[in-house]
Amino acid sequence: MSQSTTIPQKLFFKIGEVCEIAGVQAHVLRYWETEFPMLAPQKNRAGQRTYRRRDVEMALRIKELLYDEQYTIAGAKKKLAAEMRSPGKENSQPVQQKQNVRSLQPPPSLAGKFTAPPPTGSRALSEDQRASLRQVASQLREILNLLEQGDEELEQLRKKSK
Repeated sequence: MSQSTTIPQKLFFKIGEVCEIAGVQAHVLRYWETEFPMLAPQKNRAGQRTYRRRDVEMALRIKELLYDEQYTIAGAKKKLAAEMRSPGKENSQPVQQKQNVRSLQPPPSLAGKFTAPPPTGSRALSEDQRASLRQVASQLREILNLLEQGDEELEQLRKKSK
């Protein structure tokens, strides 16, 4: 979890509040709920999601694994399962857990085409532009995760057909 993220002292949080704390959109949280059984907010009488502090902490941990540490959905599930089995030992896991990470770097043959000189002077990016780029990067990571999920489903179908 990011050290700069502070969770307000409340019993329950609405999905919009969790989105603001975690820095993700509501559809991302709802998708994570389908992929990560440990992220399971309750619903109130009106059918709205009510997140508890542990749900908010879990959403932040999932975001950290997916966005900061570049785990795939499957890799993050394994990592979280290992952390839940042995809390406090998450750093003692072997490095092989990272094998499910997809690289966001272009291959060496294309790296020269995509490497741009750093912005200088008036070409520096505004905060709005940086935020837009972060959002695009986030969406691209979601696409990579969906592709990874599709790869896993294809592999399962191949195994079943053999």
